[in-house]
Amino acid sequence: MTKNSTVVIVGAGQAGFQAAASLRQVGFDGRIVLVGDEPNIPYDRPPLSKSYLAGEIGLEKLWLRPETFYHEQRIELELGETVIAINRQARHVEFASGRKVAYDQLVLAMGARFRPLPVPGAELDGVLPLRTLADADALRPRLAGAREVVVVGAGFIGLEFAAVARKAGVGVRIIEMTQHPMGRVVSKETSRYFTKAHCNWGSEVELGTCVTRILGDRSVSGVETSDGRTLPADLVLIGIGVLPNIEIAAAAGLTVDNGVVVDRYLTASDPTIFAIGDCANFPSRFVSGRCRLESVQNAVDQGITVAAAIVGKPVPYDKVPWFWSEQADLKLQIAGNGIGHDRAVLRGDPESHSFSVFFFQSGVLTGVESINRPTDHVVARRMLAVDPRLSPEQAADLSFDLRAHTTTVLQREAA
Repeated sequence: MTKNSTVVIVGAGQAGFQAAASLRQVGFDGRIVLVGDEPNIPYDRPPLSKSYLAGEIGLEKLWLRPETFYHEQRIELELGETVIAINRQARHVEFASGRKVAYDQLVLAMGARFRPLPVPGAELDGVLPLRTLADADALRPRLAGAREVVVVGAGFIGLEFAAVARKAGVGVRIIEMTQHPMGRVVSKETSRYFTKAHCNWGSEVELGTCVTRILGDRSVSGVETSDGRTLPADLVLIGIGVLPNIEIAAAAGLTVDNGVVVDRYLTASDPTIFAIGDCANFPSRFVSGRCRLESVQNAVDQGITVAAAIVGKPVPYDKVPWFWSEQADLKLQIAGNGIGHDRAVLRGDPESHSFSVFFFQSGVLTGVESINRPTDHVVARRMLAVDPRLSPEQAADLSFDLRAHTTTVLQREAA
């Protein structure tokens, strides 16, 4: 790419920010335009449902970089702007304001939006999501004045919010339509452990039921459930997942399927367009097919990968996926994929609140879920990046030195 080239990045979240920053790091000297529909400079989302919501940190701790960084790196910020169309023939994007910006390469980092709850009363005052900084700012004062909170959906966001609310002394009821909280991303073993933990912290966890109606006049006063109960609530948190923002990609004729479909180099069906982060559907050996991941790791690593591709140094995206969630005094860290395993072994004692679950498929390690065991997590990420050559018996044996084993495996791979 030459100095006269323009890269437009649609989406100023973690993925979009990383793509812009990485382009400068790998020597791209052209124009970079970073477009975000929120009025804020790029910020870190994970603290929104934890330390920021709890009032433990302020805004200055959220910014991925200070505003001066963008001036110094010659990254043009278009904040509070929404891209409504992509013209692939003319190679420009169109803003809602009517402005058009031409591109040589386009990076779609549009993220995802919260999935609305399709029940009567969902529009009432006091029924809120938690996805953006504006959402968190709306929730903080509400939580401070709440007495009874209902959390709809027991995913990461819902459970993190529930833990903060309980710590603040608010009554919490968690409603989950499945039998396994966080079941989309964690194993049944880990799901059961966290369900028990939230019950021990004083939350009521209702499984196998869902909200059918939200009650109230102008403001929420309660919810009705599918099993016929009425639960009081002066605040309802909606946490039933997200929808990838793919509408403008689909309208432009790009291939979409639960995200913008990309190849191993994160290139969309148009060779001048890439997609990364929460809105990208990409091939992965960790799921034996394709997937769309919502994680900081994925956003960062894909931003780095796409920057390399744009400057003519393409490398297939093949990073080990990892995630984390902090709930009260428990830190869950996940490496790889534990869903669909045929054997799970414990390393450590769950009663000590420090243990890991190692997952195997046909004798091969596929994922590790660690609770308050950061060393296991770090080792797992290193092992999963290569052929781990770890047996279930070794994983369960606390006397077996995982770190030394991993170092040996990596040395063999390098030889």
